This record gives sequence, C-alpha cells and structure tokens, in this order.
Amino acid sequence: MDPDFLNAFTQPSTLDRFLTEDVIAKGEKRKLIKPTSSNNPKLEELKLFLIEWINRTLKEEHIVVKSLEEDLYDGLVLHHLLENLGSLQLDVDKIALTEKKQRKKLSVILEVVAKCLQLEESQLKWSVESILAKDLLSTLHLLVAIAKHFEPTLALPPNVQVETITIESISGGLKTSNAVEYITENKENIEAQSNDAFDELFSCDPDKLDAVKKALLEFVDQHVGKLGLNVKDIETKFSDGVVLLLLIGQLEGYFLNLRNFFLTPASTMEMLHNVNLALELLAEGGLLNFPVNSEDIVNGDTKAIMRVLYCLYSKYRTKEA
Repeated sequence: MDPDFLNAFTQPSTLDRFLTEDVIAKGEKRKLIKPTSSNNPKLEELKLFLIEWINRTLKEEHIVVKSLEEDLYDGLVLHHLLENLGSLQLDVDKIALTEKKQRKKLSVILEVVAKCLQLEESQLKWSVESILAKDLLSTLHLLVAIAKHFEPTLALPPNVQVETITIESISGGLKTSNAVEYITENKENIEAQSNDAFDELFSCDPDKLDAVKKALLEFVDQHVGKLGLNVKDIETKFSDGVVLLLLIGQLEGYFLNLRNFFLTPASTMEMLHNVNLALELLAEGGLLNFPVNSEDIVNGDTKAIMRVLYCLYSKYRTKEA
C-alpha cells in the first residue's frame, strides 16, 4: 500500500474512523490535509484569525467558536454568520440536532453561499458531506470564501498553503496523490504576474501598447459616455480620480454621493483623496488584488493607470461578451 496513505492517518482517531466506517465509497475521492502541514504556523495563524473573526462578528449572539472542525459542521454558526454578514434570511431551522436535519440545513446554507458568490458546482471546494464530516480543508475554503465576499477588506493571512493527499477508491483498492494547495491567495505570485504582463507590454512593440490603450479607452467611453463624458487620454483624464470614480459607479451599479469626493478637485490633496477612494472601492469589490501607489495615478503614470483600468476591463468585458 502507498506509504503516503498510511502517513495520512497517523492520528488514531482518524485511522479508527476510516477503518470502522465506510468513509470512501467506490469511485469517490477525498482530499485531506497531510499531517506534515498540521503544525504549519501559517495554517495555525489562519485558523486562529478565522475563529477570532467569527467570534467578533457573532459577539452579540453570544456565540463562541473554539474549533473550526467541531463547531461549524452542524450549520448553526454558519447560519448566524450569513444572517449577520449578508442580512440573509435562511428558510431552515437554526438548530438541527439529527444528522438528517443537519445535512438538510447545510444543503440550504451552501446553496445560498454558492448563489451569493456566483459559483458553479464545479468551482466549489466544499460540499455538504465534507463540512458535515468536519473536514478542515473544506471548512477553511468555505470560511475564506465567505469572508472575502462579505468583508473584502478583511486582512486574511496571505499565502497559506498546505500539503494535501487525495484518496480515491478504485476497483483495485485505494489510489493516492499528493499536492500543495493554497487556501488564501499567493499575493506575491499575483503581483508578480500582473507586473510581468504589463512590464512586457511596455517593453514590446509600441503598436501593441497603443492597441491596448485604445481598447481600454473605448471600454471607458462606452460607460462614462452615458454621463456625457468623453475620455480620449489615459495619462491626464484619470489623474484626478473623478472619471475613475464615475466609471466604478457605472459598472458596479451604485451612485456615489457627491459629498464623498471632489467633482472638481482644486489641489493635489483633493486628487489623492479621489484616487484613494477609488482604489478602496476596487479593493472592497474584490477587483484589486495588487498594491497601487495612488501618487502614481495622480502623477499620470500610464502603466499604473492601465493596470487599474484593466481590473475593471477584465471583469466587465467578459460579462459583456
């Protein structure tokens, strides 16, 4: 038998459960965190962070979570969390004592989560069965997804990765495979990829750069044109933050109160205020996943402005297509 399979069950309780229960049916796959990651400081940091976040969020409900595996599997905490974060009313009893009722409750909760996050079934990294089985990996993925959606400014510990083992029941026995899986974003890689793409763009043929500029400007004009604006230049038209704020409002579908920004900024400080507000809105909407220096935008840095515009373009151009 594969030694990795045996190593995955060094904890007696896990091994006993596997031997005494029909944990993996024929044709089924299960992914588990390997014991080699159990003492990972970043993993422990994320677990503690999520526990403190849940307890802080549900303080008024007098709910105290001590263990992610033991306290979330029945759906009660998840129910309260979704009602509190998203003002969602779930058509299911809050307390479910039997496994049948817990499974039904989790089914309703996870269906609501998938709808809120606009995820297809193939994109889900959790399931009713995995949460009910107190699977830590699935529980972490679920909580991180909920946190990122409802509190996008929450400073989740970045770059949390674990070693996993996938166990599959086949006709000849059990097949295993190992992998490394990220639970929170690898921000260094995201930033490097973004920088590499635009650095390459600015160092290649000027015609290609002009073509990208033209596409971004046409995209901007298509939306702010509804407000009677005509944007023809990237370097100067975005430096005061006004067009960027109006564009975000048009795309995200909300009205920006004129008291919250300067429609006709008269100083660099007012321009910085506008740009910082725009970057904050992008970050809250999950559209900005790399650092941007607001002063670069104010100073008309073409590369910085194009990076920000591309965040909007890549999301909404895909929807329009």
